[in-house]
Amino acid sequence: MDFRLTADQSALVEAIDKLAAQFEAKPTEFRGFALPGHELDKELTDAQYFDIAQVPELGALCAAMAVERLARLPYATEIALSMLVRPQLAGEWPRPWAVVENGRPGRFVAAASTLLVIEGDDISIVRTAAFDVEPVESLFAYPMGRWKGGAKTSPLSADDAANVRKWLRIALAAEASGLLQAALASAVDHLTQRKQFGRPLGTFQALRHRMAECAVLAGGVHWLALKAADTADPGDAALAALHAQESATRVIYDAHQMLGAMGMTLEHPLHLWTYRLKALLSDLGGRGGQALAVAEECFSDEDPVSTKR
Repeated sequence: MDFRLTADQSALVEAIDKLAAQFEAKPTEFRGFALPGHELDKELTDAQYFDIAQVPELGALCAAMAVERLARLPYATEIALSMLVRPQLAGEWPRPWAVVENGRPGRFVAAASTLLVIEGDDISIVRTAAFDVEPVESLFAYPMGRWKGGAKTSPLSADDAANVRKWLRIALAAEASGLLQAALASAVDHLTQRKQFGRPLGTFQALRHRMAECAVLAGGVHWLALKAADTADPGDAALAALHAQESATRVIYDAHQMLGAMGMTLEHPLHLWTYRLKALLSDLGGRGGQALAVAEECFSDEDPVSTKR
């Protein structure tokens, strides 16, 4: 794939990066799990960044790049669904968006104005009111909520549901890519500063090898997410989501291992990315669901004999 950006796309990436720079640091007084990003959300809304996928000169590729960049911030803000999934449905569906999958609590549900309700293969959409949802306490670094039901939902057609599921996978992969990069950067920063036996931990070869392996995994998620956003192919989307969830499992474990006891505290910001990754691991059926989708989308037309090799 050729990911060279046009002048318009490069200008947008620079603008997003400039905005994100204002929100890079975790507030020193914060000691919780989910760091809300109301100010970040307002900045993005005022600048109309949630609509960039609908601009022909920018498109879904730029939206995915924006999602990835903003996911690297310590703030938990509903961005991926609004930037990548919302443009796929006709009509005015107010944000924030959230997903309720098989009745489970979901990210941003308590504050959502629009819900995607997934029940097996069926997907419905509904506008919510404050009394339809409630917050749920959670260790995930997202504000979690539960939909109490009752509101009338609008079922999506089979084609629309399949398209929304595809873009949900792309949104998952793009968000996970940013979270993986930020988690690794946080761990590397610790390894650079923390000393043992008179030298930085990052100089020990065993630790460097593990971080290098994690960086390779994160790089794969990055390129697969961008490819899926660019091609809008269901197989690419399923593969990107599968690799994102597979890689997150390894990177979460290794990153916290690198920090030792510090990685178990709320003082260090690592959990603001890894605990968000943990929440993504079960989305859309988890790794098993993505693996089945990859098999269906990528190999369903193959000669049965050739797939047995």
